[in-house]
Amino acid sequence: MPCVVLTLLLTLVLLLVVLGLRLWLQGRRKTRRAQGGDPALAFFHPYCNAGGGGERVLWCSLRVLMNRYPNVSFVVYTGDKEVTGEQILEGARQRFSITLPRPVTFVVLHHRELVEASSYPHFTLLGQSLGSMFLGWEALTAFVPDLYVDSMGYAFTLPIFRYLGGCRVASYVHYPTVSTDMLSVVRERNPRFNNADFISRNPVLSAVKVLYYCCFALLYGLAGSCSDVIMVNSTWTLGHILALWRSPSRTSIVYPPCDVRAFLDVPLEDEDEDECHSIVSVGQFRPEKDHQLQIRAFRKLLDRKGEGAGGRESLRLVLIGGCRNQEDEERVLMLRGLCQELGVSDLVDFKLNIPFEELKRELVSATIGLHTMWNEHFGIGVVECMAAGTIVLAHKSGGPKLDIVVPHEGRQTGFLADSEDSYAAAMETILALSPSARLEIRLAARESVGRFSDQEFEACFMAAMESPMRKLVR
Repeated sequence: MPCVVLTLLLTLVLLLVVLGLRLWLQGRRKTRRAQGGDPALAFFHPYCNAGGGGERVLWCSLRVLMNRYPNVSFVVYTGDKEVTGEQILEGARQRFSITLPRPVTFVVLHHRELVEASSYPHFTLLGQSLGSMFLGWEALTAFVPDLYVDSMGYAFTLPIFRYLGGCRVASYVHYPTVSTDMLSVVRERNPRFNNADFISRNPVLSAVKVLYYCCFALLYGLAGSCSDVIMVNSTWTLGHILALWRSPSRTSIVYPPCDVRAFLDVPLEDEDEDECHSIVSVGQFRPEKDHQLQIRAFRKLLDRKGEGAGGRESLRLVLIGGCRNQEDEERVLMLRGLCQELGVSDLVDFKLNIPFEELKRELVSATIGLHTMWNEHFGIGVVECMAAGTIVLAHKSGGPKLDIVVPHEGRQTGFLADSEDSYAAAMETILALSPSARLEIRLAARESVGRFSDQEFEACFMAAMESPMRKLVR
């Protein structure tokens, strides 16, 4: 009995604390509105000064919302302490050619390290998720919005803003924090970049990790289901979010905006039969990009082609990507060593952190655009290759398989593969096609990327956000 009574008392105290915090936070919002403040929408994007596809989603979202709702104020929670708001906006203008029609307020978060993977060498998913809750609390106490949008995938912030802040909440999911595929990898004891060899070889450790993932997936699903509106970036992400968050009526696909205008300006022309063929890969030198598979498949292609005219001397593999840190640079050194080991170092070029104009030249002159990441959630790089006029050879999984490299008006737009042999065979098939046959595929691929334009994104985004925005401004 004493234990039961103590439990009831602690539960009551906890409920009172939560209720008190909710009333305090809602009081702050009412005070702001009473002082003549407009209804406010806030985006949670701690890395808003980065230059990736997620940041393009943020700025495109803000631009279309500002144009449509002039009487709403907009806030971005950012962890970029080393730059000013003006510098962040100038970076968005330079990187994405996006200029917002009116000012946005930046709320600086001082503890962004709480969501960085490097802070948690073990139990990384759990550590980052708990860290995001603390960072979300910092954001909520700094500014209480009327509508909260998580645009970076920090699902554990959603219940904090909904239940403590009393906000309506929406989310744009680029990649599920945990997925059924991750569970399958551990269950089947397959070594991958996120499943270390010593765990995959040990049945006990594998069982413990499966249990950890299952418990985490349950909590992740409960947190995500708090969202009033759920937007996902691809069919692959949709399947996993529906399985975990179980909110089909509130979930829709909103493809990310891909700025391919610079590539579409280049006319497509017939190739010279006798020219050399470059096979280009674009992607950061991260382990999940699987550059080793590209190099090994290229070696098998060279073995198939042999010597002589049209043989190995007419082919080059160009690996283009960014190095974020010393770990990435060491990975490049390892890949260079693999090239030497396989005897292809004279035919493989590494181009690191190159400017956009050089990237554009490489893509436009390439015959094949190579992609080997397993279960890429979307694949903006694949879209860029298609727009540039290369023939895409992508991994037979994730977004490339389900959304991008699909027939367009009954015409083929590219090729898919999933192993060294199938990649080598597909590259050989592409190179054996006549220039006119390759041109047909290139034209169909280029026409198909219109599905991923800024205009399509804005239309789908506003359709998904119509209900919460209508309630916000009424």
